[in-house]
Amino acid sequence: MTTLSPGPRPPSPAPRSPSPGPLPPATRPSIPAPRTSVRSEPRGPLAPPDGRGPAVPPGGQGHDTGPGPGTGWIRRTAARLDSADRTVLGLYLLTRISLAITAHFARWLFPGQSGAREAAPVLAPFQHWDANHYLHIARDGYFPAGEGPWISGWDSREAFFPGYPLTLRAVHAVVPDWTAAGLLISFAAGAVAVVALARIARAYLPDSAAGSRTVLFLLLSPCAVFLAVGYTEALFLAFALPAWLAATHHRWALAAVLTTLGTTVRISGLFLAAAIGLLFILATAKGKSAAPGREGRRSWWAGGWTLLPALPPAAYSWYLHAHTGDWMAWKHAQERGWYRTFHTPWEAWGNTWTGAFGHTQSTGYALMFQAELAAMLVGLALVAVLLYRRRWPEAVYVVLSLWALGTSYWYTSVPRATLLWWPLWIGLAALSLRRPWFRTVYLCVAAPVTTLVALAFLTGRWAG
Repeated sequence: MTTLSPGPRPPSPAPRSPSPGPLPPATRPSIPAPRTSVRSEPRGPLAPPDGRGPAVPPGGQGHDTGPGPGTGWIRRTAARLDSADRTVLGLYLLTRISLAITAHFARWLFPGQSGAREAAPVLAPFQHWDANHYLHIARDGYFPAGEGPWISGWDSREAFFPGYPLTLRAVHAVVPDWTAAGLLISFAAGAVAVVALARIARAYLPDSAAGSRTVLFLLLSPCAVFLAVGYTEALFLAFALPAWLAATHHRWALAAVLTTLGTTVRISGLFLAAAIGLLFILATAKGKSAAPGREGRRSWWAGGWTLLPALPPAAYSWYLHAHTGDWMAWKHAQERGWYRTFHTPWEAWGNTWTGAFGHTQSTGYALMFQAELAAMLVGLALVAVLLYRRRWPEAVYVVLSLWALGTSYWYTSVPRATLLWWPLWIGLAALSLRRPWFRTVYLCVAAPVTTLVALAFLTGRWAG
């Protein structure tokens, strides 16, 4: 099994097992096309220079028998949505239609072979890069037929948490096509996420348009395509944003359960758990000073819920150890496949800068490294604003994310991580509500960038 890794192999002083990353042209093996796509993935970057109403009964009208089987939960869910929620969902649906149109044009205008007379299959544009990793895990498991990191050409799939592959396998039992199942997961999860995001924004900002404005900025952000394809961002946000909303209402048990589900999907769930833990400490300390005694002590006991999110990563580490004998198998897979060996922040910045402007990469990859640098600057500016505003829990969440992404050999997937920084989108919405001209500027800049990044991914190019 040979799978393409998006980044080059940094120099290593000691021999190490083969990586799924790119090899020099003379020794590079052929890369088979993904089973669900019509084209091979492109080459990776070059190595660095140094290496509610009653339902109508079946018998007709006039007999009010209540909701039919399978429809009651839909009606109850719809009843909980107010007009602002429905507005946000309408906006969400329109952007999904827009992306589907983009994917249709992509498969006709950018076929796999020059002069092709027939377009790629309808779902082919959505099955690239990490989506293939998740498909392979869901279909074959982590260690099929005794394979693992001890064999040559291993794809380091244990670098991916099991929450999304398990969900994909469950949905595939109903939806036969793997790619369609992944799209359905992201579609449903994205709907939950945007409603939760809008409600959080309305809690932060007094303007009635705050929710829809925040969601608009997210859905038209440069990497918004990853909310729609078979990636983990939408599913994670479907857990993380309701968890944060519950935490702001001091519903700690619900927040902990939702965060725990988030940690099955991404390591970012632990960053969210840290932020919610800090929010709990601040809220409980304030409440204890107002209500000392038994009630205050009872509030502190509720803090046990904040430890729950650590269980999925611990269980996953135990599972990997049982199969590999390595308690750090997840981290080592990240290092093999994506070169996330520890480097100081300034080393990571310098290596990324070289990839962006040192003429060591092809133009497409150099542009993506430029986007990595820009996203890191946005993250640092966001942290500065959050600290200035004394938004300590939100600052902790973003800082931990930046530390994890900014201490590798070079930056990888920082632009995509911006999708998970809900304070960023709320902050931009707040700015646009105070300065109406900012919305126009944002949309004029973001719209073409978003379209180009979507086209890059949909045509199999590296898009961060």
